[in-house]
Amino acid sequence: MKSIQRSAGRYGRALLAAAALSTLGVLAGCGGGTEQIEPFNPSRIIALGDESSLITPEGKKYTINALNATTGVLECENNPIWVQTLASSFGLVFAECNPNKVAAPQGLMRAKVGAKVADFKGQVDTLLVGGIGPRDLISVLVGANDVLELYAKFPAQSRESLLAEARARGKALGAQVNRLANANGRIILSTLPDMGFSPLAETDRKVDSTRPAFLSELTREFNLEMRVEIINDGRLIGLVLTDENTQVIARYPSSFGISNFTNAACLTTPALPDCTVKTLTPEATKDNSWNSYLWATDRLYAPAGHAQIGRMAATRARNNPF
Repeated sequence: MKSIQRSAGRYGRALLAAAALSTLGVLAGCGGGTEQIEPFNPSRIIALGDESSLITPEGKKYTINALNATTGVLECENNPIWVQTLASSFGLVFAECNPNKVAAPQGLMRAKVGAKVADFKGQVDTLLVGGIGPRDLISVLVGANDVLELYAKFPAQSRESLLAEARARGKALGAQVNRLANANGRIILSTLPDMGFSPLAETDRKVDSTRPAFLSELTREFNLEMRVEIINDGRLIGLVLTDENTQVIARYPSSFGISNFTNAACLTTPALPDCTVKTLTPEATKDNSWNSYLWATDRLYAPAGHAQIGRMAATRARNNPF
């Protein structure tokens, strides 16, 4: 009973935070104190987090990479990941994918493969040494590797201890995001996709039907604690609810142009970031159906999934009273 009460209390605080953000949005629209005097126009974008936000120096991404149909050469500008969509909405590019040879790309790639919340703190430490300001747009998506690490420890460790650790890591992430906000940065923060709807969860369902629900619970507790922790004045941090988007897609996939939200499009070999349109499962290859797959691997989004986050992030960045 106490566990239920604690969860309900945190959920209530998150709802209050969401209500505060909504109220501030209304004030902005009505000419209140949080209205932008000028449209937000960042001078640079800085991508923090894990492989979901990463472009390698070779232009490869941890999703389905596009190839030129004639030459077979990598086309990094196609099948963009979410931070590319966010950047391009402001006319910005990352040096790691700069096909038009922009002289001084203002996109800084600081995400790292395999990063967890503890590693994210190091990313923040490094960024703050150089200094940030109100025209820096900082994208944040991290924590999936934490949730999956905890999930892998079940049932050797108890459900309650793992949920408690998920909450602690979500809280730690919120504290680091607050450091960026307090340094006068402008942050677009995405919640984790609901990993209980991932192909990994679907595979594990065959062994234990309760596994997807537990993976969803770990994701939810992480996201919830992070949302409770972050500064909720609605001005410095724009929140993108990717977890809720995953859940809605699973209920109404066709409304989002998704035909498959349970299977991975990529073959297991070669491993990411070397998955391309030429290394897909036969089902995903047929009629180019990979275009409407939600997942590239058993835990990472395909381009269609990234498009969902990218559009939400771009909308939030333009509408948030930064």
